Amino acid sequence: MPISLSHLRRYAIARSLFKPTTLKRAIQKLGFVQADPIRAPARAQDLTLRHRVNGYRAGDLERLYPELAIEEDFFVNYGFLPRIHHALMHPRRVRIRSSPKRLRQTAEILDFVRERGAVHPREVDAHFAHGRVTNWFGGSSNASTQLLDHLHYRGLLRVARRDGGTRVYVAREAAAELPIAPGEAKALAALKMDALVDVIVRKYAPLPGGSLGFLVNRLQYGAPQWAKERRAALARAKQRLPHARVEGIDWYWPAEERPQSVRWRLDEEVRLLTPFDPVVWDRRRFEIFWNWVYRFEAYTPAPKRKLGYYALPLLWQERVIGWGNLTLIDGRLSAEFGFTDGKAPRGSRFGAALEAELERVRTFLKTSKLSAG
Repeated sequence: MPISLSHLRRYAIARSLFKPTTLKRAIQKLGFVQADPIRAPARAQDLTLRHRVNGYRAGDLERLYPELAIEEDFFVNYGFLPRIHHALMHPRRVRIRSSPKRLRQTAEILDFVRERGAVHPREVDAHFAHGRVTNWFGGSSNASTQLLDHLHYRGLLRVARRDGGTRVYVAREAAAELPIAPGEAKALAALKMDALVDVIVRKYAPLPGGSLGFLVNRLQYGAPQWAKERRAALARAKQRLPHARVEGIDWYWPAEERPQSVRWRLDEEVRLLTPFDPVVWDRRRFEIFWNWVYRFEAYTPAPKRKLGYYALPLLWQERVIGWGNLTLIDGRLSAEFGFTDGKAPRGSRFGAALEAELERVRTFLKTSKLSAG
């Protein structure tokens, strides 16, 4: 059976919105959960997991993180991933020119964390008083926080837990590296890059060729030591992954799956998705599937916003038919919606499904008793 755009669309939704399971299994199945600090009405990682974990409540990932075999780190974006995937990117070798002062500061902080154990950034700041620096966004942040971030990125520190959303660090003792011949090192790099590409494809499939190339390119941040291997890794991926040309675009997906299979069934539920949910994350694919432009506008000046501060794409059946903006006001959930057709679908089915989704959101925002599973 020839693969159609409808096959790909249904496949993308059904494979990602799998039957809810335990938190541990959901993270393993996703392979990577992108993080974002904005709460509207909860953080992106929580909004992603609530669709995929039985009984999930806002904050469960942060609360249960120490019990899970996962790490916080940068992959193609910053987020949470199983340790088996995290290990593919490390030891991470970073070429950064640092002044003698910065080198001394990072060495002092690393010794401090090793001596103290789990350390909150304010403890480091209070001990060293490094002052403030300009951050990546042009604002001001504690120099100590930036130095801790640098040590974490290099793999010398890991996140042990979060306290009120703030990362608490412990030292990571580097594993001994065995000597390896140059030819073997290149082969090992290729194997690890291919494995990282597979993590990407399992998370975001089916992927248009342009999106696959974009995501492979972003591995320069997760595995900077192999940045020069990206082009070869992409070429290998396009050769080894199943693919098809549909309406003039090449699409790629995992080897064990068939987009046209009848197993990819959709339900009647309405879902409000975070902008970082794998169903809608790829804006190129979004426009191909649903023929309208979605933009994340949290950092857009308010007068220029068209959808809202943190507009959640509104999925029903196999269409993203609009968006919703959810806010908590005095503990009560307030919701405003917009629709691509200018109005909500007719009939009672959609209205009942939307109300059921809002009730799920209200429950999700309540106190949790979930275990890691």
